[in-house]
Amino acid sequence: MCGIVGYIGKGDAKSVVLQGLEKLEYRGYDSAGIAVIKDSKIRVEKKKGKLVNLVDHLENIDLKSHIGIGHTRWATHGEPSDRNSHPHYSEDMSIAVVHNGIIENYSSLKEELINKGYKFTSDTDTEVVAHLIHSVYKGDIFKAVTETVKKLRGSYALGIIHKDFQNEIICTRKDSPLVIGIGEGENFIASDVPAILKYTKNVYFLEDGDFARLKKDSIEIFDKALNSVKREIKVIEWDYEQATKGGYPHFMIKEIFEQPKSIEETLNRRIHDGIIDFSDVLSDEEIKQFNMIHIVACGTAFHAGLQGQYALRELARTNSFVQIASEYRYMNPFVDENTLAIFVSQSGETLDTLAALKEAKSRGAKTLAITNVVGSTISREADSTIYTMAGPEIAVASTKAYTTQVIIFQLLSIYLGEKKGLIKKDKAAQLIASLYKVPEKVRKTLENTDMIKTVANFMKDKHNGFYIGRGVDFATALEGSLKMKEITYIHTEAFPAGELKHGSIALIEPGTPVVVVAMQSNLLEKTISNIKELKARGAHITTISKNSCKEAIEASDEFIGVEDIEDVFSVLLAVIPLQLLSYYTSVQKGIDVDKPRNLAKSVTVE
Repeated sequence: MCGIVGYIGKGDAKSVVLQGLEKLEYRGYDSAGIAVIKDSKIRVEKKKGKLVNLVDHLENIDLKSHIGIGHTRWATHGEPSDRNSHPHYSEDMSIAVVHNGIIENYSSLKEELINKGYKFTSDTDTEVVAHLIHSVYKGDIFKAVTETVKKLRGSYALGIIHKDFQNEIICTRKDSPLVIGIGEGENFIASDVPAILKYTKNVYFLEDGDFARLKKDSIEIFDKALNSVKREIKVIEWDYEQATKGGYPHFMIKEIFEQPKSIEETLNRRIHDGIIDFSDVLSDEEIKQFNMIHIVACGTAFHAGLQGQYALRELARTNSFVQIASEYRYMNPFVDENTLAIFVSQSGETLDTLAALKEAKSRGAKTLAITNVVGSTISREADSTIYTMAGPEIAVASTKAYTTQVIIFQLLSIYLGEKKGLIKKDKAAQLIASLYKVPEKVRKTLENTDMIKTVANFMKDKHNGFYIGRGVDFATALEGSLKMKEITYIHTEAFPAGELKHGSIALIEPGTPVVVVAMQSNLLEKTISNIKELKARGAHITTISKNSCKEAIEASDEFIGVEDIEDVFSVLLAVIPLQLLSYYTSVQKGIDVDKPRNLAKSVTVE
């Protein structure tokens, strides 16, 4: 979950690395550090806390150099502290290392190194790597790194510098992302593209097991067998400005307001001349072959998967199964060559999801990725990939990635329904026309925030609450509850509306906040009955429903209305007020919305 940046070239490494780390702080902000080679010596500076602490510390420190590596940390081994911050280094300060991932066998390696006389100054797994490289170094830093990696078990993206190789950065990756930026007279490494977009749009995405040697005018890449290889140069389609706040106070609110555009672009990517097309990822023969679809994901992407399950059932009458990625491998899933396994990940680097993908693939399933990042590990491992068109999503709490994932599932469901003969051409055209109305309906929802801010003011002083919904509205309620937990630290739980009375209603007392999602017309009467059950026990009800729903207006303390639309697509409108409610509640509580505690954007550890 950490962020790595490295630079070698003609510029000031300190400036480039710190600016890059700023763009990666969403990956972790427990501490930050930098290492450069200056006057033939490695200089390391690092500080606990957010990046600004390091920047302030370095203000009057001369670290001018043409080569450097930096790191922003999400703690896994050892508490956040100066000594546990990266970069880590050998005792003689000849080697410095930054690392994203987890070295699973670090305890046994550490014991071996201690027995050889090495002393450790941190509690991290990464320090083992610095000492291991030192222990096998015999004048060739590249060879020392390749020898060290043979002893590592786990996941890693590593950036390494050595004081005697002042014109070279060595890097390697396994199960953790690493991108190489290609410049003119300068080159870069980073955990993610935003860190280097200011300087270049041309990149290499390293494959699992790859090594690379970077000099200012050259890049050499080697596969895990140490054969020299050529990787394809990818050109990033979005620009630096898209990865900045653009006048908004936070990335999250910017990304919420970008959803009409990202939804529209995702629709345009898959609809041509009024016809949905997924033939590049699924052939007609494969569609006939599949008798089961597995949808596997984590967190918000899992909730998008639940929406996908509903759409597949309603529009394509397709049997599907949704599972949390971290559990999938351990449940001995029923998977064979007749299974389509869909893996959803905004970053395309979520390690639990990647591991589940490999498990399904080993059992013969056709694997399909839905991701937002071109060239990501999951996109390369999957048999086929569908890209969402959300653009860069920087805030830790996902918003526009979620809605574009849901759009993809809805488009895919219509496509499969057509292929199976369940949806006729005129019906498909009608559904597509309705989807194209979604961006404008989202815009109108975003224009009406007064009531949402009122509810946020009520919520900010609460410690517990509930979200409820029936049918697919329950999946939307789950996402709303997660957003509230993530960025406000208010404990909320989501339940199917009819389930709360089976035990958990005992927690309802006067003033307990309950957010109700009531978008499904066929379930509205039942949901209103559940609202009245809660109101009778003193709950404070906020309902999100269609503007035309008079029953919900009358039954609720506060009502947040959205535009009318077909039930199956209404989930795209209902989630917008939930995102805004979490955002405004967090702002009123004075929380750093984009960097909530204990979280990171891309979860690359198990």
